Amino acid sequence: MDRPGAVSAAARVRAAVAGFAAGVDGPWCVALSGGADSLALTAAAAALRPTVALIVDHRLQDGSDRVAARAAEQALGLGCQAAEILTVTVGATGGPEAAARTARNAALQDGRGGRPVLLGHTLDDQAETVLLGLGRGSGPRSIAGMRTWAPPWGRPLLGLRRAVTAAACAELGLTPWADPHNTDPRFTRVRLRTEVLPLLEEVLGGGVAEALARTAAALQEDGDVLDDAAAAALAGLDEPIAAAALAGLPTAVRRRVLRGWLLAGGAVRLTDLQLRAVDALVTDWRGQGGVAVGGGAPGARLFAERRDGVLRLRQEPI
Repeated sequence: MDRPGAVSAAARVRAAVAGFAAGVDGPWCVALSGGADSLALTAAAAALRPTVALIVDHRLQDGSDRVAARAAEQALGLGCQAAEILTVTVGATGGPEAAARTARNAALQDGRGGRPVLLGHTLDDQAETVLLGLGRGSGPRSIAGMRTWAPPWGRPLLGLRRAVTAAACAELGLTPWADPHNTDPRFTRVRLRTEVLPLLEEVLGGGVAEALARTAAALQEDGDVLDDAAAAALAGLDEPIAAAALAGLPTAVRRRVLRGWLLAGGAVRLTDLQLRAVDALVTDWRGQGGVAVGGGAPGARLFAERRDGVLRLRQEPI
């Protein structure tokens, strides 16, 4: 029972969603898995605005269709205007977690009908994301974690712990689905959640998840300033880009300029290693060949190269 004057878990979830809603107009969708995070989010969202629940059935577990159907039933019971089950086929690129995420995001993008999509990520998910970025050495953009609003994706619960959403469901009489994948140690995130973060909390005396989330927020603020500087620098460059025009830029700005240039040219899934190799075409030019990056037309590979003092993108048949 809450202490006198204490704010209930369900009220905290509602307040978080209402605060997010102040900056986003119109009806929205909620990505509903049936788990506690997305179920608590759906209850709050449907009470505020016309809401469509999007339920992705990854078909990775026996009975996933029944789980999806139950989530749809709960969504309608919570006042959602509609509940749509999106069935996907999960590939193998990038490993099981990444492949499932790619399939899920594509389905949500197709199903949202131009509306924002609310996701049930919590502060715990943010802490795990920061740790993953640190462990992989994938640069400040990855360590900055997830944003509360990165259109069309909204994450109103990033400031709340996972325990709050579980408590909110209990208060509302909702029975969440317990995804067995969330306790399967084959998945990196599960081991971070069940082994690494508890150990860090013990060794460092608590507050680690919150500290990691604050780190993400600080890096996002710094990154926004650098991104703005890079966008202004890129806008002032002619295509193809003269390497000499980039050489004098601060490293953090220059790499962001290169990232923007690569993405505008069709690159996808850029890694820190690839970006550093492209940067070396400017800062450590020794006549090296082109750098292969993800993207390009079907059946082709995309390369960034330096020739006659300028940077160009070209494609080669695979």
